[in-house]
Amino acid sequence: MRKKGIAIWVFTTLTFISLIHLIEALAVLLFNSPIRLLALYPFINQQLQQLSATTYLAITAASTTILWGITCIIAFDNPVETFLNQILSDAKKQTATENQAIESKSDIFDLMYETVDANTETLAQIKDTIRNVRAEVKEIEPIKATMEKARTEISSLKKELKTIEEKILFANILCPTCEKPLQPDFNVCPYCGENLKLPQQIIAVKDYK
Repeated sequence: MRKKGIAIWVFTTLTFISLIHLIEALAVLLFNSPIRLLALYPFINQQLQQLSATTYLAITAASTTILWGITCIIAFDNPVETFLNQILSDAKKQTATENQAIESKSDIFDLMYETVDANTETLAQIKDTIRNVRAEVKEIEPIKATMEKARTEISSLKKELKTIEEKILFANILCPTCEKPLQPDFNVCPYCGENLKLPQQIIAVKDYK
């Protein structure tokens, strides 16, 4: 701002001086008065005195216009500077928007991280549970094998008991011909084909049951 104020002051002063020369040039051209202001410049006053009134008017008018335009450009908003300021302002707004978007996304990332962390803990608990189940299954496998072995032994014992029971039940019922054990409802011996008549033995077996 300080540089801008100094530049405005300098160009305003030059514009004012040029305007005074322009007024003198008009007076010289209209009233044929002598040129006096150019004598104020040392070293070049003789060359300047040789200028014609028309040339003097043209030079002063052009310089006044140029200096006044430069003063206005400096004093008022420079379009290039305004354009650059607008770009900087848009960039700042865009940066602020991006920062807000990043902050909102960071919240989402935090929630995702917390969710992943919770899922990791859940997976760790599931892994521990699976390990415990596997350990229990390994402990149960010998018990299962023992139970299967016990079932097999019980089944064989049942068969033996059934055989013993049949021997006990039918120990006194024998075929009179081949003397092999018979069931009470046999009318014919399945071994030798002998006709059987065992009413007393059938009664005894039925009473035994």
